[in-house]
Amino acid sequence: MSQTDEIDDTTAPLIEHLAELRLRLIHSVVAFIIAMVICFGVATPIFNFLTQPLCDVLAARGQNCDLIFISPQEGFFVAIKVSLLGGFILSFPYIALQMWRFVAPGLYKSEKNAFLPFLIASPFMFLLGAAFAFYVVTPLAYDFFLGFQQFGAEGEAVVGQDAAPLSVVFQGSAQEYLNLTIKFIVAFGLCFQLPVLLTLMGKAGLVSAEGLGSVRKYAVVGILVLAAIVTPPDVITQIILFTVVYGLYEISIFLVRSVEAKREKQLRAEGYYDDEEAFDDPLLDEFDEAKDK
Repeated sequence: MSQTDEIDDTTAPLIEHLAELRLRLIHSVVAFIIAMVICFGVATPIFNFLTQPLCDVLAARGQNCDLIFISPQEGFFVAIKVSLLGGFILSFPYIALQMWRFVAPGLYKSEKNAFLPFLIASPFMFLLGAAFAFYVVTPLAYDFFLGFQQFGAEGEAVVGQDAAPLSVVFQGSAQEYLNLTIKFIVAFGLCFQLPVLLTLMGKAGLVSAEGLGSVRKYAVVGILVLAAIVTPPDVITQIILFTVVYGLYEISIFLVRSVEAKREKQLRAEGYYDDEEAFDDPLLDEFDEAKDK
């Protein structure tokens, strides 16, 4: 460890670390509440934005974009859920900063430089996954679901004559729509964390590219199960989620391999890395046997 790679002062007793953690958590909670209150004030525009994929699909089918409340309190809970989602997204940078300021003093300078890019990449990848779910997956899913509507003939059925065909059209609950949309956004946002998580584990030496490649067939099964759990029972969204997550898994293997190559190069430059081929040299083995005799 070089002299410049020094750890910050961490001689504070345990009670002071707990007090510091308490202070950071209070700041995070206050920031979240403030962000939630701000989003509650603009909950209607946010909800209208979230309904845009559904409205686009309905407009393409010549239908009005109308959602209903099926209970008196549903409108309030819709506003609360919108505020929770918006408040978390709005306050996340500040919360991440508080967590970073708590753990940073306990890290060496090289560890800070290694960990900070992952801290920045994590919210970026979550937003990327959320945007992919909102702009790509959600419209496809709702177009699939609304394809099961059944439109009857115009006019009323006459008693005693042939009845008009039954009409079964979408008249959705605002809360149910919001729950499903948030489920899409959160599921894809979390799945897009896979490269960040595996690369960080690879940098810490917890996983290897060879190990990830050897369990590829088990990963495929796990991803299929994940796609079946976090998405509604339609083939389109499950295939999309499986394709995306498996692609992220392969990207993770490539990133871990790059991290390993960089670490090996650094160890070789510092003289800490022994060439494994030297231990397999038959001449060296004969020399060691002769020396032992």
